[in-house]
Amino acid sequence: MTVPADLLERLRAGVGRFGSVSADPADLAVAAVDRSGARPVGLPAALVRAERVDDVRETLRIAHEHRVPVVPRGAGTGLAGGALAGAGSVVLDLSGLDRILAIDVDDQTATVQPGVITAELDRAAAAYGLRYTPDPASAAISTVGGNIATNAGGLRCLKYGVTREAVLGLEVVLADGTLIHTGRATLKGVAGLDLTSLFVGSEGTLGVVVGATVRLHPRPAVTLTAAATFPDVAAAAAACTAIGRARWQPSMLELLDHHTLAVIDRVQGTDYADRGGALVIAQADGTGAETEIAAIAELLGKEATWVEVGLDEAGSEALVAARRLALPSIEAVAHALIEDICVPRSRLPEAFAGVDRIARRHGVEVYSFAHAGDGNLHPIIGYAAEAPGQAPGEVPAEVVAAGDDIFALAIELGGTVTGEHGIGALKRDWLDRELGPQTRAVQRAIKHALDPHHILNPGKGL
Repeated sequence: MTVPADLLERLRAGVGRFGSVSADPADLAVAAVDRSGARPVGLPAALVRAERVDDVRETLRIAHEHRVPVVPRGAGTGLAGGALAGAGSVVLDLSGLDRILAIDVDDQTATVQPGVITAELDRAAAAYGLRYTPDPASAAISTVGGNIATNAGGLRCLKYGVTREAVLGLEVVLADGTLIHTGRATLKGVAGLDLTSLFVGSEGTLGVVVGATVRLHPRPAVTLTAAATFPDVAAAAAACTAIGRARWQPSMLELLDHHTLAVIDRVQGTDYADRGGALVIAQADGTGAETEIAAIAELLGKEATWVEVGLDEAGSEALVAARRLALPSIEAVAHALIEDICVPRSRLPEAFAGVDRIARRHGVEVYSFAHAGDGNLHPIIGYAAEAPGQAPGEVPAEVVAAGDDIFALAIELGGTVTGEHGIGALKRDWLDRELGPQTRAVQRAIKHALDPHHILNPGKGL
């Protein structure tokens, strides 16, 4: 596409007093990519670092007038290529909008800007005995705005829900620079269409989130954890099903396969793989945590090869450590294609088995772990950084083929190609197969209504 000759001048005039505009190739190269490892074609035309809502509005107004693509960006921790920015685009960096504007103790809400780090919001709420419950694995580095854009999940989503359940209202800048407010600060409200839910998970394709009112929860006084190993994944998944069948609702229920345990042991010096073929970690919180975790531990112990219960916060965190160390351990030994299919909980054993068959068929290493309570499986395909005939940054053909087969498996089992990471640029071709042409046509119509020139994060999500 042709970039207007005066684009940089106009952007600098619009945001230069508080924000900044860069065309430095080094800045553009960093801003063009995210954690997915994918690479766009060419470099963006400009990087705008917004410091005020008006910086965002002016950037979009100029881009809309000149039909220039804009790629919103938070911390760049996305795993589906949602922040990739190619030639001719403007990267709109929102990380400078990083203020917690208010915490309302009585109404248990927080009002924040999109650049606030997720874990920092949780720490701020903790000072008032409250908690921000969405907890993606990237919470220490990801932003609230990015979590809203992808409808991020996390370890606690089984009990507390994903990001959408925490968002009460939004401030959104539309493609032409118009600022709108959606939702409300109340826990209830059905006036008009639910535009808040529409923007949550839209990956920056419908508007740019510049503020959010989110729900907080009382911080539980007690959090206890049970961990157990099993002969294989099938037995571990059956134990997880038994917990649900008994109508217990843990705040966390995770399952790791033997391949994942082995790489954790290799990198961290632990011995989980020697204890069994799969690991289940369950957590309960609140006033009834002691009763609940005891019952869960009893259920797990019926078929387990090893069981342990953390009786205090330190003991509980030690048992959860294996799950938190899974991805860092994999990334310590290989490049990783990180996937996040989701299937009905009852079909999780079939999903694990299917992924194992796909790994053997394509001759690739797949490390699988899951939010077992909601059927969200993360098959991580590991591969060498440089293989014969492989260009720098290129994903090997067998890895791509295995990923495609995993997506097909998810749909075959009645699931989805993404549970929490989003579609981004990497899974876009699978939307038609999962949703069908009629549903896709409705989505495109909504996109066209809100972004008629299709400048917002083109090539992503929709």
